[in-house]
Formats: sequence, C-alpha cells, structure tokens
Amino acid sequence: MENVLKYTFFLAFAALLASCDQRTEAEKIVDAAIEAHGGKAFETSKIDFDFRNIHYTIYKTPTAYEYIREFTDSTGTVKDVLNNAGFVRTVNGTKIDTLTEERIGAFSRSVNSVAYFAFLPYGLNDAAAVKTYLGETELKGEKYHLVKVTFQPEGGGEHYEDEFLYWFGKDDYLMDYMAYSYHTDGGGVRMREVSGVTEVGGIRFQNYLNLKPDDKNTPVEKMQDLYISGKLEKLSEIILENIRVEPLSK
Repeated sequence: MENVLKYTFFLAFAALLASCDQRTEAEKIVDAAIEAHGGKAFETSKIDFDFRNIHYTIYKTPTAYEYIREFTDSTGTVKDVLNNAGFVRTVNGTKIDTLTEERIGAFSRSVNSVAYFAFLPYGLNDAAAVKTYLGETELKGEKYHLVKVTFQPEGGGEHYEDEFLYWFGKDDYLMDYMAYSYHTDGGGVRMREVSGVTEVGGIRFQNYLNLKPDDKNTPVEKMQDLYISGKLEKLSEIILENIRVEPLSK
C-alpha cells in the first residue's frame, strides 16, 4: 500500500510539473539550443573577436547590452559603441556629433547584425521574438527541428519584418543551418551552413558558409529545397578570429 501511495504521489507531482511548463514546443527547443551552445555563459561574459579586419567587443544580458567595433580607416581610429543608451561614434577619441539619423541607423544596424549572429542562438529569447515550430526535417541524412522566428513591431527594431529559419539537431540541439530574409539595403535572402566550430569559455562559436539563391525574392521557406538541390551559390564565408571570452564580474 505504501508503494502504491508513493507511486501515485510521483505521478501527481510529475503531472503538476508538466502543467506548470507553459512553454511552446518552439520555446523548449530554443531553450535547449541556447543551453547546448553555452547557456548562462552568454550573459555572464564579455566576448572579443575579429571579423573582416574589424575588432568587436560584445556582451548581452536580459536587461543590458553593449556592442563595440573598432577599426582604422582614412579618418583615423574609429570606435562605434551601441548600447541601451544609443549609438556613439568617436574618431581618434573625439565624439562625432555631425552624424545624420540615416548614418546612425546604418552604423547601428551593421554593428547589431554582427553581434546578433555571433551570439546565436542566445538572442532568440528576446522579448520581441516570436517562435513557431515547423516540425521535423532532414538535411544530409541528419534529423532537425525546424523553428521559424519573426519579430513583433514593438521592440523588434528596424529589422522586425525579417524572417528567420533555424535548423536545430534533433538529438544535440546544435544549430547547424539557418536561413533568413531581410529588407534593408535592397533586401534578399540567405542561408548559412556551419563550416567550423570553436569553443571558448564555455561558448560555442560557429563559422559559416554564406549562401544565396539566384532570385533575391525567394521565400525563406524555399531555401532548404534549393540547398538540397544544389541551387545555392556561395557568396562569402563568415569567420570569427582571435576569440576571447572574459567572465563579467557579478
């Protein structure tokens, strides 16, 4: 009788836990993917890396973020800082106050884009992100969970109309592929395939082959079929170099 009571209590407790988890299937998959790629290390670390001869320093927590890029051009040493307070550019240590709103927007989008992709899949839990589970699929003999991410206008930034697809391994939840459509700079659609992995400070950093279709108006949902049929062209490579991860003081 005692064993029966214990088993009944266990079932009731398990049912209670299940009923308390109100996450959608897409949210559960994304949470598992974030954990597989670094989990809490994303929001407790400052990350430095070089990308296309530009140095980046980024951190992002649920309540704050700061993205910095530094490079040298004909004007001197340029430093761009994008954070919760806005965007600031300095050249040789002097703040530039003559930037137009258009230029500020362009610089901000450029810095944000690099930080966003470098931190994936962590940013997929931003408040404005809307996640939809599209079911299981298969690429190169491997099974994946396919998740679509869009953004609400409120809090979604200037790119809220963009659409993203993510392929997460069915068993390991690693993000091996992604595709997205975008509307800035004339618009287009891309697919990225992981080409290399570096693990630093408990975080998984990924390099990608950047692929594109012939028609820039291709729906993002068609990218998997084009990839399988070999109809995507290699546009560039996304490679992060000299990666350093420094724990943030608590």
